[in-house]
Amino acid sequence: MSRAPLTKEGAERLKSELERLKKKERPAVIQAIAEARAHGDLKENAEYHAAREQQSFIEGRIQELENALSTAQIIDISSLNVGDKVVFGARVVLHDEDEDEEVRWHIVGELEADVSKRRISITSPLARALIGQRQGDVVAVNAPSGVKNFEIVEVAYNQ
Repeated sequence: MSRAPLTKEGAERLKSELERLKKKERPAVIQAIAEARAHGDLKENAEYHAAREQQSFIEGRIQELENALSTAQIIDISSLNVGDKVVFGARVVLHDEDEDEEVRWHIVGELEADVSKRRISITSPLARALIGQRQGDVVAVNAPSGVKNFEIVEVAYNQ
């Protein structure tokens, strides 16, 4: 079985979500189901069906998080000493040569990737192109719109 890499920071976020689901969300939905049952006929009780659907989602997410955390390989990036080389956990500043703008990314595991928070998966085309490169290098990435060129401006491993 392959162990998915996870940053220490990402593992803490997932553990926090798991605790919130178990201690707050699960009891709240159980209470909502009990209240909906008290209203009588369950066949036409929209509150009951909505609460059951929410319960199903919560239980599924709890199971997903428990499985992910039990099989993850947690990597403490603060213990890495790689200098300006891009490896898992790097925070990189890139200059998009085609658009003439700077972009920032944090290379993380698949379980914690979130483009809206500037975290990309180690398996993404951009991250794969960056891995092993150094500050000052220029990398070409195959994107849906064609090949894009990025210069690595900065590589950091701080939080």
